[in-house]
Amino acid sequence: MNTREKILEAVLNNQPPATPLPDLAMFRNGGPGRPSQGPGIVQQYIDIFRGIGGQLFCVDELDAVKTLIGENFDTSKRLVTTLPELGLIAELYQPAADPHSFKDVELAIIRANLAVAENGAVWLTEDRMGQRILPFICQHLAVIVDTSTIVPTMHEAYEQIGVGNYGFGGFIGGPSKTADIEQALVLGAHGPITMTVFLIK
Repeated sequence: MNTREKILEAVLNNQPPATPLPDLAMFRNGGPGRPSQGPGIVQQYIDIFRGIGGQLFCVDELDAVKTLIGENFDTSKRLVTTLPELGLIAELYQPAADPHSFKDVELAIIRANLAVAENGAVWLTEDRMGQRILPFICQHLAVIVDTSTIVPTMHEAYEQIGVGNYGFGGFIGGPSKTADIEQALVLGAHGPITMTVFLIK
């Protein structure tokens, strides 16, 4: 057992006792003045996601995504997807691939576990990402979101993901950006230059 494994084992064996999660009843169904499920929550997600710099297309089926990718991205460059249904237009992710091999990915196409209306974020777990580096190292990120998976708030998102068994997961909200320097908004500062959501009804 090396030093890293000893440290991780020590951390694992010294966890605090589990405590019940707080009561989030007041935040359910979108909270005061927020839409719950239905057309209102979908429109809220669309408005918020576009407002944070994302590009969004509403489609009826996955086949429409293939056409839109061809129209909006440079398909002469490397496209990688974790969705077998899109294997004809993009390279299908291989689990055994070296993470360094993704350094030249132009577009990564992934399906989200869920999306959050109040901030436009999507929740991605490692089993959806493939390699956990894929949605962060690509030049452009495209995410498939089913409208049925949109929740009103982060509180409800955490209710769903809090008991999940996954090695790695993260919320991604729009393209990478920063406005730290001279109050100028820069997209693609430390991750994908653009983020596109294909919202499937």
